Order: sequence, then C-alpha cells, then structure tokens
Amino acid sequence: MKKLGIIILAASVLSACHTQKTATETTATTPISTTKPIKSNKVFFNKIAEKPAFEQVKINSKINVENGSFIPPISATIYIENGQKVWMNMAALFINVARGIATPDGVKAYESYNKTYIDSDFSYLNDLLKVNFIDYTSLQNLLIGKTFTPINEQDFELTQNAKGFSLNSKKNIKIEVDGILNEYAIQNDYSEDLNLIKVSLNNLTNKDLLEVYYNNWGKVEEIAFPKNVKIIIKGKKTDQILIENTKFDFSKMATPYSVPNNYKKTAIK
Repeated sequence: MKKLGIIILAASVLSACHTQKTATETTATTPISTTKPIKSNKVFFNKIAEKPAFEQVKINSKINVENGSFIPPISATIYIENGQKVWMNMAALFINVARGIATPDGVKAYESYNKTYIDSDFSYLNDLLKVNFIDYTSLQNLLIGKTFTPINEQDFELTQNAKGFSLNSKKNIKIEVDGILNEYAIQNDYSEDLNLIKVSLNNLTNKDLLEVYYNNWGKVEEIAFPKNVKIIIKGKKTDQILIENTKFDFSKMATPYSVPNNYKKTAIK
C-alpha cells in the first residue's frame, strides 16, 4: 500500500503544466545570495499569495517514481477543479492501475493490482510527505507550483539573489495540528518573475526533509505553470517523484470515481 501511496501522490503532483525546455538539476540550484536591496516586500508577498486564475485544467503526464522498488513508468490524466477537487487516473503498460480523488474533505483512491482502496483525511498525504500541515488548498498549490508552505511575513527574511529571490524562515516555524506540534526550517526560492523554483522544508521535529523543484516555467493562456516537477522525500529512506507533463487543456471533463465491489479497504499505516 505504501507503493500505491507514492504512485497516487506522484499522480497528484503532476498538475504542473507545460512549456519548452528539459528540466535539469542545474536550473534548480539554490541561488547565491547578494546584498541587492528589495524595493517592495509588499509586492512580493501579494504576488506569491495570489490564488490560481483557472477554473479547471486537464493534464496528461508521464511519471517516474524511484523508491527502491520497481514501478513502471506511469501515464496519468489529472483534472483539477480549482478549489474543489483533484481527480486522477493512472495507467502502466497500457493497463489502468489506479484512480483517486482529493477534495477539501480528504483523499480517496483505489489500485487494481492488490484490489485495495483508501478513504482518508489528509493525514495520509501528510504521512507520505513527512509533514503535518497539508490540506486541500496547500496540496493544490503544491501541484501547480504556487507557494504551499505556511508563510507569515514577519517570520521570514526576504533577500534578492543572482537568480531571483530567497525567502527564509528567521526562526523555527511551529505548526500544531490535532495536538501534534512540528517545527520547520523553510526556504523558498523564486525566479525574478516570482515563479517558485525550489522549496526546502526541513522538519526539525523528526529530521525528515521535503524538497520540491519546479522547472521550465511558461504561460498557458496567460497563466504560468512549470513543465517539470521533482519531489524528493527524505526520511528513513529517500523517495523521488519525477513528473513531465505532455498535454493539457482547460476544458471540463467527467471525473467518475467508484470503488469496485470486490475491493478491500486498507488501513492507513
């Protein structure tokens, strides 16, 4: 079931969209800080807090998951209704292998190999990402390359650097959810156009690390999306999710979801 969880997360994450180049580690390198002054913090914080402008978007993507087990390349269709749901359908070797849906109420998914399904709140995705604050809004923002980490302006230092801007937490960011307190060191790097380049989220409570890289930003009908997304989850072991988006449009589509009768519910572990 853990393998399924990684696949589902990978499919969800692919809502980043498309332009022209190939992603490289070099483009995602943390910028080198300079002392160049920033004219207006207000413009920056207003920009990164903007809500997505689309009503819905459909993305066809290719996903590769590296987690120590063999997982074949995955073809996925992801459909996002802004603020309402993320629906996904996945296939490997031309066979449908999983389907899932995330709404503000939680996450549901089933996979055909073991004929199992999950029905959970967002604790499931938080467990996969090694954090405790992911809800629907932050999940959708993560998928489309918008700031998904909690940001309170007074808790962060903004500096300009050779590639754009770097936003670093001045102190440990404490987040308590359901009585569980975690502390984080957060760094977000942005391009000169204020597109998100990298998120580094160090969970100081358990020493886990989440890194998300966004590359090759471009505009689709005047809305900016990254073409490639790389997610690195470092806990007791390291998992990587590599996403390349190949086709998208903004038309509406049906999003059927129902668990087959002979599937068994799996407990979240």
